[in-house]
This record gives sequence, C-alpha cells and structure tokens, in this order.
Amino acid sequence: MKVGIVTYNLARDWDLATIIERCTDTGMAGVELRTGHAHCVETNLSARQRQEVRRRFEDSPVALAGLGSAFEYHSTDPDEVRRNIEGTKEYVKLAADVGAPGVKVRPNGLNQAAGVPREQTLEQIGRALRECGEFARDYGVEIRLEVHGRDTSLLPNIRAIMDAAAHDNVFVCWNSNQSDIVEGSVRQSFDLARGLIRLVHMRDLYLDEYPWRELLGLLTGSGYDGFCLAEIAESADPERVMRYFRALWLAYQGLQ
Repeated sequence: MKVGIVTYNLARDWDLATIIERCTDTGMAGVELRTGHAHCVETNLSARQRQEVRRRFEDSPVALAGLGSAFEYHSTDPDEVRRNIEGTKEYVKLAADVGAPGVKVRPNGLNQAAGVPREQTLEQIGRALRECGEFARDYGVEIRLEVHGRDTSLLPNIRAIMDAAAHDNVFVCWNSNQSDIVEGSVRQSFDLARGLIRLVHMRDLYLDEYPWRELLGLLTGSGYDGFCLAEIAESADPERVMRYFRALWLAYQGLQ
C-alpha cells in the first residue's frame, strides 16, 4: 500500500506545483485532486494544459492517484441524473489525458421522503454507474464509488448499488466512516466491499473512535496495494501534519 493525500480539505487552496512539492518533501506518494479547488485541474483545460499536468506528475515522485468529483446519480429528476452522468464522462476524458487512473463519484442520499422505495434509488444509482463504467473502460479509467451520503454510506446499501451496477470497471472508494463500525469492528462492513476497493480515504489517524489498525490489516490481507489518502482538515503547518500522518500510518502497520 501507498500513502498520500486528498486535496479536500488540506490542500484546497494549493496550486499544482505546491501540491507536488509538499507531497515530495513529506514522503506522500500520491494525491487525489478534488475538483473545484485552486489547483484547477478541470475539464476546461486545453490539450496542451492537460499534457502539462501529466508531465508535472511524470517528472515527480508523486503519483496522480485519481480525480475526486462530486457527481451523483440519486436525483428524482432524470435530467439532473443525465447531467451528472455526462459530467462524469467529461472528467473521465480529463483523467485519461492527465494520467489519472480513476474518477471518484458518490451516492448522496435516498429518496424515501419523496415516496421512492430505497431499492429503486439504489438500482438507479447502479445503472448510472454501469453506464459510466462502460464509458470509462474505453479510456482506461476506473469509476470509484465513494462510500458517502446519508444512508447511502451504509455498506449494505453500497453493496446493493455495486450489485446493480454489475460492471467490472466500477469500484469502491472506502471512506472510513463511523457507520462502518459494527460492534466495535469494521470487518462486517469491509467484507461487503472486499475485492472491490480501489482507493481508501482516511480521517485523522489519532481518532481512536475508528479501528485504523484493523482496517489496515484487512486491506493488507485482502491484497489491496493501492493508495490510502489523508482526507483531513487544513492546517497552518501542513507539512508537519502530513509527516505525522505518514509516520502514524506506517506505525499502525508495524513498518517503523
């Protein structure tokens, strides 16, 4: 496994050069670039600008672990769902151009208050993901579903979405939510996503409310060899925080 950062929120105001420099200096091996932030890796980049982003990463020790979007597919408005699907496709093209292996998307709620059965919304999200995954496969880019949203972040619901998607290019982004924990353990939840995880987001590792050591052991035992990314708050001393995060991540695995 490799350790890195999500630019939400720690690096939201950094340009691309600063991200690469600070990750390099602190031993962070990769970064997921959140869309809408100051680094401006967005679909309005020209072909030349996209190649420049790719070159910056290729010339550095820092990997572009993915693009983090906020596209979602649960709306009761079909036109809104279609806009999110088509937006995802544009970021897939961007990911392919800049060298990002995946695009993160998310579920963000159910529509039971509007009288829509839970299963219907989960199926709808899954169908949208299947279309995005099929499109993205032609570009060599993965679709990664973040474990996110009220109710939709529950792993049984994530599993139902993944089963509805039923596509070998749609994966899970583990999000280290408190709701993962069942009777003090994340194993039951983890088993619902086992073999499907392509990215991991982690909160502050000093939070003893979450079983970080168990999670890392489960990831290792499942053969996961991707990125574990710090999704943490901004800091007045970000490099110090990044070094501490990396050190604790290593220590939890007995690597230092």
